[in-house]
Amino acid sequence: MVQDRPFEDIIIGERASFSKTISEADVYAFAGICGDFNPVHVNEVEASKSRFKGRIAHGLLTASLISTVLGTALPGKGTVYLGNQISFWAPCYIGDTLTAEVEVVEKREDKRVLVMKTRVLNQSGKVVIDGQAIVMKP
Repeated sequence: MVQDRPFEDIIIGERASFSKTISEADVYAFAGICGDFNPVHVNEVEASKSRFKGRIAHGLLTASLISTVLGTALPGKGTVYLGNQISFWAPCYIGDTLTAEVEVVEKREDKRVLVMKTRVLNQSGKVVIDGQAIVMKP
């Protein structure tokens, strides 16, 4: 369900999350959408020769789960992504269950802007992505 809360009701320290298991279909669909057919994503034989020893999901596919949280839960409906900084710390494999988390760390009342701490963890609790997002709540 998409949240539709007033900006004024959002508080520093508030958190939200979204979880998804990454499927082979997700990886192929993302490759088709963005045109990134790097063998490490779509070719098991070639990917098995890589440092990852198998196919991995696109980094930006995994990072896109953060956008899901921002646009549907916190801050929610109508949120506009103004910028982000992300770091990739570990690969995400097909079959991994990822949880994207966001936390409000700063609130700029005059511009209706929020600074959010962001991260994505795998099913083992390992941080695979972390960073920061700047968003505006209309």
